[in-house]
Amino acid sequence: MAAVDLIFWPKIEHPPQIHNKEKIMRHTPTRLALILAAAFPCVAGAAEDAVLTLDSVVVSGSRVEHNTFDLPAAVDVVDAARIGADQARVNASEALAAVPGITVQNRQNYAQDLQISSRGFGARSAFGVRGIRLIADGIPASMPDGQGQAATFNLDRAERIEVLRGPMAVVYGNHAGGVIQMFTPDGKGAPSVEGNFVAGSNNTWKTDISAQGEVGGLGYVIDASRFATDGYRDHSKAERDQSMVKLTYRPSPDGKLTFIANSFKQTADDPQGQTWAGYQANPRSVAQPALDFNTRKSIDHMQGGLTYEHRFGDHSVQASVYAGQRSTIQYQSIPISTQGNARHSGGVIDFDREFGGGSLRWVGRFQLAGGKLTTTVGADYEQSTDDRRGYNNYVGGATCGVTATCGVKGTLRRLEEDRVTSFDQYVQAEWQGERLTVSGGVRHSRVASRSMTTTRPIPLPIRTTAAA
Repeated sequence: MAAVDLIFWPKIEHPPQIHNKEKIMRHTPTRLALILAAAFPCVAGAAEDAVLTLDSVVVSGSRVEHNTFDLPAAVDVVDAARIGADQARVNASEALAAVPGITVQNRQNYAQDLQISSRGFGARSAFGVRGIRLIADGIPASMPDGQGQAATFNLDRAERIEVLRGPMAVVYGNHAGGVIQMFTPDGKGAPSVEGNFVAGSNNTWKTDISAQGEVGGLGYVIDASRFATDGYRDHSKAERDQSMVKLTYRPSPDGKLTFIANSFKQTADDPQGQTWAGYQANPRSVAQPALDFNTRKSIDHMQGGLTYEHRFGDHSVQASVYAGQRSTIQYQSIPISTQGNARHSGGVIDFDREFGGGSLRWVGRFQLAGGKLTTTVGADYEQSTDDRRGYNNYVGGATCGVTATCGVKGTLRRLEEDRVTSFDQYVQAEWQGERLTVSGGVRHSRVASRSMTTTRPIPLPIRTTAAA
């Protein structure tokens, strides 16, 4: 896949930038302030202390630090204040609700992940997040086939979330209809410990403890949390354990080494949908098949990554590698008669996924034709292997609770191995003059998939005829 995006963006003069995520500049008395002071003496003192918040610096889109005002793309930043403002920091929907162009469907069902769409991309995903690239601290949270889970984002330590929408997202790969990147802060300063606890209705509670600091040049951020709820509806209990470790070290003044690892473990009952008549009778009720088959889902996810960045004057090189493992078991309420089909894969999904990859990127900055030219050349490699198994969600006869025991792993019905790899190369360039900015990018993506499936039919009973 290749894409070219040439954008001519007239530059509008604005106050000088300060290299911080959030620029804050004190207002000095101006002609307008003097007029306001004369007209409204009561607010003269407030005018002198007014705070002007400028645009944030982001890396989404251009892959280098850039003011959002000058970037010819739709990028929004959700800072730590908005992420944690009176929120439990359990679901990404809490932080992304106010971002324009982003729709987050939160089913309030922890057995079903959030459904996120960006200007329509991802709206048709039946489960998880597809069509939107998810990245956490430079480590992909999306698989090569485009599937990802936003639940693995550690919102407790999130410093900011950058949301990129529109055609410029194509520079992140073949399945990037949009990009959502989360960043956590580096450990610095004196060691400190922080704890939080929140509680609510339906036996919902969450506790979080974290530590951060810098010792002997080694910065660290450690976080662990536990969340639990009985849910509003029957059969909707969920428990979640999440942890993260981030270490940073500078072997030289121009080099920075970052190690990050996180884990996510969750068990959740699945109340599924309900008929309108059932809802009117009892809004908390659950359809009988969900109870008969004890529908539920468990996830065990771990991953880690290592990133090294080195600056050579105005130029820089960044290399990263990552690897992880994810195990999922889901019990569904598929009728026994359907599971009995010889070609059916059963009502229990059980798979183990191993994934990993690496990236290499070079960024050069040059003076050209009276302006500044920034060039980025890089390559990404990703791979994932799924070992999938399917089982019947029952043992015994054809009626749950009568001749069959449902909600248990039964006969093996499917053995499947899926492997997906992707190898991408890209070039981006931006020339920034006094009043004009020209941006362009080309990316080539190659995605290969292989699947080997074995369906095991249920042995049919042998019929015998007695001799007369």
